[in-house]
Amino acid sequence: MVSDHKLPSHASVRVMIDSSPVLKSFLAGSFSGTCSVLLFQPLDLIKTRLQSSVVKGQHPVAIWTIVSSVFRQDNIRGFWRGLTPSILRCVPGVGVYFSSLHWLRTNFGSSNPSSIELLSFGVFARCIAGVTLSPFTVIKTRYESDVYKYNSITSAARAIYQGEGIRGLYCGLSATLLRDAPFSGLYLWFYTRIKAHVPEGAVQENYMPLVYFGSGIVAGSMASLVTQPFDVVKTHLQLYPEKFKGYIVIIKHIYQHHGLVGFVRGIVPRTLRRTLMAAMAWTVYEQVMKKTGLKD
Repeated sequence: MVSDHKLPSHASVRVMIDSSPVLKSFLAGSFSGTCSVLLFQPLDLIKTRLQSSVVKGQHPVAIWTIVSSVFRQDNIRGFWRGLTPSILRCVPGVGVYFSSLHWLRTNFGSSNPSSIELLSFGVFARCIAGVTLSPFTVIKTRYESDVYKYNSITSAARAIYQGEGIRGLYCGLSATLLRDAPFSGLYLWFYTRIKAHVPEGAVQENYMPLVYFGSGIVAGSMASLVTQPFDVVKTHLQLYPEKFKGYIVIIKHIYQHHGLVGFVRGIVPRTLRRTLMAAMAWTVYEQVMKKTGLKD
């Protein structure tokens, strides 16, 4: 039997959390990530299936066609297929991102960060989160697509590991970082600069969440448009690692079969999802950090 003195009390856990700004930012980020994933998972599933149709060489599929297909096969719950790996990836991933970002800004940032600082901090924080959560990204992408017929998340993870080893769980990592790191750097830069244009005291405290959300919408849209081609390449690598050996092969395949349009396949659901998720995540994060006294 474990003695009572070895178990932390609720009070000691609360003190530990209150005394750790990085832990606070991790919990705030994880909470904001949970809200975003639950709401916007259907958009991610639609985006993945749009891009997987390009990989298979099919004619462009309309969003409404995919929506109808998902509904016919699994009813409304089908739109949340892949929710578990999304939560396993995004919830701690957003937490790791925000805690890393808070640590970087606290230890290396200035009171008035330059554009280089904002871009660098966003990129480094996303790289840390991306490497940490890469296996969940691979599992999520394959489970959401209609290419692999996995019965469960566990069977998906087992099949990938048995067939491709640990390397398979990190398939497409470089493409993911090429997509997510610039997105996070650009997003942080756009978001901070847009928000700074709202004079302090010009908006009542009750309306500040609208400022955060509006700034996030604009920043997310701009960052999504710039990084969209990397998302298409990433999906190709993770769905068909044996077919595509390197970025050049993928880029040639997309261009030869679909032209430049192939590089923006899935841009509508992805932009909606990334923009809304990021805007909500930052809005919730800012509010939680303000309530806990750690607002930057």
